[in-house]
Amino acid sequence: MSEAMRGERMGDVRDVVVIGGGVAGLVAARECARVGLSVTVLEAGSVLGGALASHEVAGLTLDSGAESFAVRRNAVAEFIEGLGLADRVVQPNPAGAWLYLPSERPGGAAVSAPMPRAGVLGIPGSPLAEDVRRVIGWSGALRAWLDRLMPVLTIGREHSLGELVRKRMGRRVLERLVEPVTAGVYTSSADDLEVDVVAPGLNAALTVTGSLSGAVLSLRSAAPAGSAVSGLRGGMAGLVTALRADLDRFEVEVFTEAAVTRIRPTPAEPWQVTIAPQPEAAEESGTPGTPQTFETPITTEAAAAPGGLESGDLPETLSARFVILATPGAQTLALIAPLGPQQKALGALHWPKPTPIELATLVLAAPELDAHPRGTGVLVAADAPGVTAKALTHVTAKWEWVAAEAGPGVHVLRLSYGRAGQKSPSARLTDDEFLALALADASAILGTTLTAGQVLGFDRTRWGDALAPATVGARDRVDQVRRAVAALEGLEVTGAWLSGTGLASVIPDALATAGRTRRDALVL
Repeated sequence: MSEAMRGERMGDVRDVVVIGGGVAGLVAARECARVGLSVTVLEAGSVLGGALASHEVAGLTLDSGAESFAVRRNAVAEFIEGLGLADRVVQPNPAGAWLYLPSERPGGAAVSAPMPRAGVLGIPGSPLAEDVRRVIGWSGALRAWLDRLMPVLTIGREHSLGELVRKRMGRRVLERLVEPVTAGVYTSSADDLEVDVVAPGLNAALTVTGSLSGAVLSLRSAAPAGSAVSGLRGGMAGLVTALRADLDRFEVEVFTEAAVTRIRPTPAEPWQVTIAPQPEAAEESGTPGTPQTFETPITTEAAAAPGGLESGDLPETLSARFVILATPGAQTLALIAPLGPQQKALGALHWPKPTPIELATLVLAAPELDAHPRGTGVLVAADAPGVTAKALTHVTAKWEWVAAEAGPGVHVLRLSYGRAGQKSPSARLTDDEFLALALADASAILGTTLTAGQVLGFDRTRWGDALAPATVGARDRVDQVRRAVAALEGLEVTGAWLSGTGLASVIPDALATAGRTRRDALVL
């Protein structure tokens, strides 16, 4: 279908306008279009897919955003199968990740150890296991084991993950096992995370089993066998390509660089969607959730993510029976605030400040890394000496398909920078300075000296995090947003800031959102 608005559609009332071309928006658009509804997608950025982005470094097409999906509840796997991508699903190397921690001796050197396996978010299911003792020592393990003897009712139900772990298992488990995981996964301290959001069922299992370690073992025994995550051969951006192809098949209109400035219901048509005038030329944008790549003399030009479409003859206003907002939290709240007192009141809710994340991707000629010295990657404790990065993924060790494409002796590393509540350590660095920092951090973390002469390609990608959906009080805030939106006929909202981080949360929520819109559209 033509990317420009078809002439005969210019004055039509669309059934559905989806605002936001990230995964949630694309999934919702596809679900509505499958039943014959006319759908238009408006994306403010220049590419589709949101966190599912790719770039080309040293001739390799690599993920520059999310690299995997959780397999819990099988929701994502079923969706991917429906897109015809089941044969591209791959499992990571089971070797697992390591931890990079400060010495427990004052002034001592940092230590590395494999991440204990029988845990949930770093919380051990077997506190006295050898791999746990290696990280927290005998005294820390014995303190954690006391959780088995501690009455549940003396603690009660906790909202803060950090408080729960600290009270039940002690400081060492929290600081040396849990905090590195939560910083890497949620870019937040465990103290700020809502237990029921990041570990659904943990509080209930604690009540049943009588201990936190027992609750962890209960959750793990109920989880599907095998790896907790999967990926796609060729990269997760392939999901966006497949979604885009389906939208074409269902004749969905898709427009990029189409920033929506206002939505409002009207008596004549349910909703009017106002779009910002198109700029003369595209400008670099720092919009949260939009990746930016920066070239150095050794950087291969970043490949455009799937879905870079022209806006064509997009009018300034569209009419729609239904609107689905699939934009990041700040943008969504700004769009719905003028719609009424209940919606305006959402602006008074306390949302944690977004944390910018910057990724350094290195492609190296480094045969010395063939031994995979730190498994598939490393989580770094905040107070570990000599390292600024919060995590390192050894991409060629984790994903066999990347190693096969890279070739013998070539390795891909991805380092992540940015911690909640702290200034970005890389924001003011030049590309050369950032590359030097990444090499120094990777050398320390992997225990192998890596030099600029080994670098075949380098890229940096910035992500501005959306409103955190996992912090304490998140469930109440999300419930208030959903109630305020439900009061407006014909409006729905979806996205990671409401549903939770990761495709396993985003896709089911987008499907449910589209399901409500489909039902209402087909009834009216």
